[in-house]
Amino acid sequence: MNISPAVAESGGRQDQSVADTIMRFFAQDARADPYGLLRQLREAGPLHRTPLGVYLVTRYSDCAALLQSSAWSHAAEAALLHPGVGVHEAATELPASFLWMDPPDHTRLRNLVSKAFTVRTVTRLRPRIHELTGQLVDAALDAREFDLIDAIAYPLPLTMVCELVGVPAEAHASIRTWASALARGFDPDILLTPRERAERSAAARDFLAYFRTLIDERRARPADDLLSALAAVEDCGDVLTETELLATCVTLIVAGHETSVNLVGNGLLALMRDQGTLAQLRRRPELVPAAVEELLRYEPPAAMTTRAATRPMTIAGHDFAPGDGVVVLICSANRDKRAFTEPDRLDVRRYHNRKSRPTRHLGFSLGIHYCLGAPLALLEMEILLEVILRRVRVLEPLTDTPPYKPNIVLRGPAALPARFLS
Repeated sequence: MNISPAVAESGGRQDQSVADTIMRFFAQDARADPYGLLRQLREAGPLHRTPLGVYLVTRYSDCAALLQSSAWSHAAEAALLHPGVGVHEAATELPASFLWMDPPDHTRLRNLVSKAFTVRTVTRLRPRIHELTGQLVDAALDAREFDLIDAIAYPLPLTMVCELVGVPAEAHASIRTWASALARGFDPDILLTPRERAERSAAARDFLAYFRTLIDERRARPADDLLSALAAVEDCGDVLTETELLATCVTLIVAGHETSVNLVGNGLLALMRDQGTLAQLRRRPELVPAAVEELLRYEPPAAMTTRAATRPMTIAGHDFAPGDGVVVLICSANRDKRAFTEPDRLDVRRYHNRKSRPTRHLGFSLGIHYCLGAPLALLEMEILLEVILRRVRVLEPLTDTPPYKPNIVLRGPAALPARFLS
């Protein structure tokens, strides 16, 4: 990462130590386990200025409040942040998605999309998820030793979201390549190589060209899929424009599987490293839904998100002016001892008893940008765990140090050599 260390505002040895910790957190070798560094940052203070001028928000209460506040915008952040910050300076050719919009545009588009992306739509996928999961787990058992990311983590959510949207199987490999380039492009431009920025732009062009053709086909010959429903969706005379439909398709495909890949990879790695918890889930399979929620807290697939102030705001005693940017450290907030008992312990019972009102994790964000695809991601992971617990007697990693993707926003293993035995 070719940036200068943060300049401490108040001087002193402790400030330089914090600056060094920030630099180490953003470095590639921290991807595998950033939590010790995050603990240091949390205990050093609720806010820390980065070399980019934006502030890291480290503690749960501030992160949760900020995500639910209309004063903090997820829209046009490159324009809102101070000039030269370089968070996402190099624009791709993608049209704006509702993920990065504020009301009223966000409300209008999300409502239109939600009409075609209902809980009933997701629930009816249960038999197909069971079928596909069984096939993937059986193939892994036949192989005995395999890369869990390639064999299960990618094909499960990628296949399901492509089938839901209406992308034919012959395009899945291309979709994966394009989506991976865009997911890497969610990171600040300053962390990307020229090649990665070029690949992001090329992937955006390829995505749009592909979906323009597919949309034309669905309008001529509608099918029983989400794309056809989106092309026809209407609310009080309001419809998706072609640009909005294109942006929505790309958003659903990328967001609909890239985070789920990390949920599977991070989650199964955490469980394989904790055989006692695996044994507990075998004894008490009714804990599986709570276990998925706990895995989202313990190893969130999206490690952070960004916002910019739209009006004067104060967080943890610091005054922010309109246009000031923050990085909401979801991965830090989810391990904050002020919000969670024994936050560094994987406790699959934490969310089992809802009457105890456990603190809500930020794995799917909060507020108006709460993950639209959360029901599908939860269902996929629950079914996967149920099938594995039922069919796989031994599951273990083949390395203590699997490689991680360079991504800092969407954090997860690049590969995960594993062994399954029946």
